[in-house]
Amino acid sequence: MPLPGSSRISIPSQYMSEQPTDNQNPETAMARELIEQTGANLFLTGKAGTGKTTFLKQIVKESPKRLIVLAPTGIAAINAGGMTIHSFFQLPFAPFVPGTSYNGDAKYRFHFGREKLNIIRSIDLLIIDEVSMVRADLLDAIDDVLRRFRRHDLPFGGVQLLLIGDIQQLPPVIDNDTWQLLSPYYDTPYFFSCRALKEAPFCTIELKKVYRQSDAQFLNLLNHLRENTLDKTMLAELNKRHIPGFDPPQSEGYIRLTTHNHQAQAVNRSKLDALPGKTYKYKADVKGNFPELSYPTDFELELKVGAQVMFVKNDISGEHRFVNGTIGEITALDDHHIEVRTVNGNQPVNVEPMEWANAKYVLDEDSKEIVEQIDGTFVQFPLKTAWAITIHKSQGLTFDRAIIDASLAFAHGQAYVALSRCRTLQGLVLSAPLPSSAVICDTCVQQFSENIHHNAPTPELCARLQRQYFLSLLSDLFDFLPLEHRLRHVTRLTDEFLYRLYPELLQEYKTESERFNTALTQVGERFANQYQRMVAATDDYTADHALQTRLKQAAGYFSEQLEPLRDLVDRTNPDVDNKEVRKRLQQAFGDLSEDIRRRIDLLRHVGLKGFDVPGYLRAKALLNIETPKTKKKKAVPVTPQTSPDISDPELYTKLVNWRREKAAQLNQPAYTILQQKAILGLCRETPHDKKDLLQVPYIGKATVEKYGDELLAIMITKGSKKH
Repeated sequence: MPLPGSSRISIPSQYMSEQPTDNQNPETAMARELIEQTGANLFLTGKAGTGKTTFLKQIVKESPKRLIVLAPTGIAAINAGGMTIHSFFQLPFAPFVPGTSYNGDAKYRFHFGREKLNIIRSIDLLIIDEVSMVRADLLDAIDDVLRRFRRHDLPFGGVQLLLIGDIQQLPPVIDNDTWQLLSPYYDTPYFFSCRALKEAPFCTIELKKVYRQSDAQFLNLLNHLRENTLDKTMLAELNKRHIPGFDPPQSEGYIRLTTHNHQAQAVNRSKLDALPGKTYKYKADVKGNFPELSYPTDFELELKVGAQVMFVKNDISGEHRFVNGTIGEITALDDHHIEVRTVNGNQPVNVEPMEWANAKYVLDEDSKEIVEQIDGTFVQFPLKTAWAITIHKSQGLTFDRAIIDASLAFAHGQAYVALSRCRTLQGLVLSAPLPSSAVICDTCVQQFSENIHHNAPTPELCARLQRQYFLSLLSDLFDFLPLEHRLRHVTRLTDEFLYRLYPELLQEYKTESERFNTALTQVGERFANQYQRMVAATDDYTADHALQTRLKQAAGYFSEQLEPLRDLVDRTNPDVDNKEVRKRLQQAFGDLSEDIRRRIDLLRHVGLKGFDVPGYLRAKALLNIETPKTKKKKAVPVTPQTSPDISDPELYTKLVNWRREKAAQLNQPAYTILQQKAILGLCRETPHDKKDLLQVPYIGKATVEKYGDELLAIMITKGSKKH
């Protein structure tokens, strides 16, 4: 079961790699250690078939961190059990130019709902699968959004990244016009040229053990193809698999891989039309939101007896009759049933319609965990005609037998992806010789690949990163300088806009700012030196009794010292006439109030339970979630009934309510009825007649003529209650 705080995202089994779990794999073990016990960013790479998707599955299932899984395309997102990058972050498909903002486009705004904001603010780990297809500017756009709604001073808002993919496989799609726009800002279109990554160094772990192929000769050829070191002798060895006019019987289950979609479509249509018998059509049942580009097979599936098909989902019966990529032949069908004999199967398989889910991330209101909510479903027979498919759509699949036409390969890694789909060299047939021109390897990718070993973590580095992460979380808790900066920002706004209306309130904030610096910020800095020495003094710092005792004591002290500030903020949210100023003040006071609340609650958690990384992350994530109650409190100004600048809070409330009702009746702004300064003056002067009213600052003859009787009635009512 996932530990508390994990996302509990379920990845459909049909999209899981068939590689087995290998607990003895040292690269996998180190990758897990980095992700679960440090805050370091990780690029997990490896040749095709090395178990990258299996690793993703395990992290999602078992990590104590709150995480989401994203991918660059709809198909890749469905395969990874997550969402597309554009969908989750609500990004347009336009290029992101560094130094600008999507907000410049009048059609686009970052209008995230409360639930999406809660997820963004509470995640610890962002996983991006198939990162080879992610453009550098898209990764910078993610950085822009995360900084906007988390910590603006940290790359990706302080979120840990797990980037999974093989850059020797399919590259990002970019046309000439887009590259002309982006090339002044990026060396390459690949993700590793992202500007934000230059501020957020990442470790690289390359999975070495290949599970898909076991033929040493074939593995050697694939490695040289991948690394662009294929010499003439090796190319000639590969081209021995060219068999001119090869036309195997369909019973052998060969699938043809093509470079272009029209080639695959032409082959499939020609083969299907050539078959005798009736064509049956099966329409998918699509409900909710399921983008057409993410359909796992045809919306309207056309089949005949004798058609070669490929399963596009794993068998969920538990009998393992087929997996995603299994080739078979239609042996019988009618309007509602399809029977398929797989290449290696003894008995025909009665195929039933199956369901795919298009999910989005939501917060469970009860558990406060990030969970997947089904946004739409696609129900169809898990088949597609498969005499041919494109190399692009074959990425992630495995075949026993394939006829490959990569002679017209036009993109980096395309030939490698095609050939590496096969388990064995004997199961691979080239429909045309592979020319050296088809082995395309981008030189910038090659250069990056040659240097990734410099980022490989050692056990010593992992231990150091774990200690750094532990200390960074302690600093997150006991560093009060950011909170002091927010307090001083509120004080400056009060001084700028409220010094005449609320001079005594301003003085309270100035006094509190100085007390905060002495009692919290300076003490926190001294305590940081203390816990850093204690952590450095022992290897087993996570279980050190003396350290835990000291942390609990400090948490108790600081939570107590924060109470006076919380009391001051809770009882002051002053009202002003200017709408824009009022909005700015409400935002500043609201943000300060939320920061104080979260910090006090975190300190109390540590004071009660001590400090451990999983527990702290869980508590922090829950406290970063804004509840509806909290949001309501921020949205509605709190009347400063206990402010020292308001001599009569009860009268003040009556006058404010009267002004609000009068403004609503007349459909006018409240300040045109009576200025805020006049309300404060009425509370101080408490006039008894119209002559007294005229002596109150900011009340003139026109106001007395219009509203004098009503104001005096409020005064008299108040006065009678005093007696």
